[in-house]
Amino acid sequence: MLHWFDSIILGIVEGLTEFLPVSSTGHMILTNKLLGYEEAPEQLKTFEIVIQFAAILAIALVYRDKILQVLGLGKAQSIRGLSVDAFPKRGLNLIHVALGIVPPLGIAYLFRDTIKEIGFHPAPVLWALVAGGIYMWAAEALYDAGKIKRTAETMDDISYKQALLIGVLQCISAVWPGFSRSGSTIAAGMLGGVSYRASADFSFFIAIPIMTAATGYELLSNIDNFRSGDIDLGFLLTGFIVSFLVAWIVVVAFLRALQKFKLKYFAWYRFVLAALFYFFIMR
Repeated sequence: MLHWFDSIILGIVEGLTEFLPVSSTGHMILTNKLLGYEEAPEQLKTFEIVIQFAAILAIALVYRDKILQVLGLGKAQSIRGLSVDAFPKRGLNLIHVALGIVPPLGIAYLFRDTIKEIGFHPAPVLWALVAGGIYMWAAEALYDAGKIKRTAETMDDISYKQALLIGVLQCISAVWPGFSRSGSTIAAGMLGGVSYRASADFSFFIAIPIMTAATGYELLSNIDNFRSGDIDLGFLLTGFIVSFLVAWIVVVAFLRALQKFKLKYFAWYRFVLAALFYFFIMR
């Protein structure tokens, strides 16, 4: 039986980890185990869809002006202004977004059944935490050592080639829960010559369509759970509000203090979490 306190814990975990390079999926799987849910009940699957949607709204709020710019609307334009000529001739546009999201979404869809059968368990998640941490650390080390020529200082400077590289390398996180979507995109951007800030911005920005597609698919797959009314609306609302607020605070704080949040620190966190969970929970 789900308890309202679980909704607060899971809402906090989702909001804290969705956009940081630590893997929200991995943390949700590990948190479910700590709460005693070896196999997530149907009500919990419904709840996770709701709190992920809350996180999407939070990040969309932060990047609302950029969304309008990419759509060619701008702050003062109406929907009627949307046309081919309205798309920006320079800067980030829908082609960049498509290159960044189509590869991981395609891979995730093709291997969706295998991923759920094999990947959504604590053991592979722990390995993903370690592997993702090593990948992030190595990318940042090369970037800081000046081994990679930086050609994009802002998100609007990102080339189609760099967007595609980010999309392709993001496929790792798409098939391996725990690897971290944001971690893989930020590291991929830095490997491709995109600045740390621009990589983080692009990672957060393309999370909006990626999460919308993934959450929409899960919603359609679990629509009967919503229709049944078996889950308490107060439980859903509590998790939604907590996830939204925490996700918004985390993204704003991360972007404001970006230079202090080196990827290697998140890598260390991932290593420690995997070790602690393995020795004290798994054994």
